[in-house]
Amino acid sequence: MSELINSSLRDLSRALAAKRVSAVELATLFLDRIEKLNPALNAFITTDREKTLAQAQSADATLKIGTGATALTGIPLAHKDIFCTRGWRTSCGSKMLENFVSPYDAHVVEKLAAAGMVTLGKLNMDEFAMGSSNETSHFGPVRNPWDVSRVPGGSSGGSAAAIAARLSPAATGTDTGGSIRQPAALCGLTGLKPTYGVVSRYGMIAFASSLDQAGPMAKSAEDCALLLSAMAGFDARDSTSLERAGEDYGRDLEKPLTGLRIGLPREFFDAGMDADVRAAVEAALAEYRKLGATTVDVELPNSGLSVPAYYVIAPAEASSNLSRFDGVRYGYRAPQYDDLAEMYSRSRAQGFGAEVKRRILIGTYVLSHGYYDAYYLKAQKIRRLIAADFVAAFRECDVIMGPTSPSVAFAFGAKSADPVQMYLSDIYTISTNLAGLPGMSLPCGSGSNSMPVGLQIIGNWFDEARMLNVAHKYQQVTDWHTRMPEGVK
Repeated sequence: MSELINSSLRDLSRALAAKRVSAVELATLFLDRIEKLNPALNAFITTDREKTLAQAQSADATLKIGTGATALTGIPLAHKDIFCTRGWRTSCGSKMLENFVSPYDAHVVEKLAAAGMVTLGKLNMDEFAMGSSNETSHFGPVRNPWDVSRVPGGSSGGSAAAIAARLSPAATGTDTGGSIRQPAALCGLTGLKPTYGVVSRYGMIAFASSLDQAGPMAKSAEDCALLLSAMAGFDARDSTSLERAGEDYGRDLEKPLTGLRIGLPREFFDAGMDADVRAAVEAALAEYRKLGATTVDVELPNSGLSVPAYYVIAPAEASSNLSRFDGVRYGYRAPQYDDLAEMYSRSRAQGFGAEVKRRILIGTYVLSHGYYDAYYLKAQKIRRLIAADFVAAFRECDVIMGPTSPSVAFAFGAKSADPVQMYLSDIYTISTNLAGLPGMSLPCGSGSNSMPVGLQIIGNWFDEARMLNVAHKYQQVTDWHTRMPEGVK
């Protein structure tokens, strides 16, 4: 049984179909690992063995009948605690929602449940998805399984740590400025942010509505293809959901890479990248050349403006989205107040953490009279220029590659006192969110202190199948995605 913790989703599916293991046995295997290892990692916020095993029993019944089962039936996964999950606490990593139990499922949760997957629990995250290190959670920081003195990345740090420690075979994540790809890079796994609108945002607690996108996190590109095929689809409840036919995102996995043009943006290979990250990325590019790809230089001249533009647009949208948390209908309410205005102010002051308050204040400022044109409107114009840069670049190449993060995972507290340095952790990922493009990260080596390094692949709009093919062919000739941290074996 223990060998199953490192199996691919396909292998788990085959084992379940062949009755070599039951869904209940598989769920129990991971629940026992969570019980043993989670106290040191703090990846899971909520588990409920009874609920999980009831879902596993239902999956076993479906598998026994032999009809109605999918390739994912009976396979466990865990949800980032930003997804509303019926009957489960959904906290968004915040004191504001610490005791909120969702009465409904997010669209992503519905889709994966319909595919027969079994929920192991809810995963820790930066509060309201605001952070790059998973240090802002009300429930305490998540620790990187490769070195517990280091961050796992954020905001989907709980998802990344759970997969890296083999507490779950797969997890959901969300990416507003790199929050799937950056923790995937720092924890040595594969994570994909789809094209904006491909996966519904319904039931995903909003941070910045024009940037937020859900996506899969798993050990390999093949696993992510299977998950994305189940997650994606039109949802009338989300006005930004795209009406597109369903896709098998794994359809091109085995295509050869001969003739593939890889664009290397000069701006991604600047002095800001650490030497160990550069070495790992260059080695990965050399491997791609062996596989038949060619590399071409491209330019993204406005990408350097992505961080300042993002930290105007995202806080502006957050200040609007988070105004609903006022202590009236649900969420935290201050125990003492004299009038309605004081109830609002005390509930928000006590319920939100420092980073959330900082972004609400910034967002309210840039949207205020006299500053809207100077900041918010200008940032939206820059956003348009960034998207135009990608359009020009994709005339010269099929995919774009570069580092996911400028460094390997850093120590706790190393950047928390300097918000600007923390924000720069996402310098290579934010531009894809501003443009609405798909992006993914896959492990491509190890850097200082044997910490994982991530390679980022950016595709053209709706080109997820090609990106997954490009990642899969690399993973067929390397083993970085199969390596586990020593402390969790």
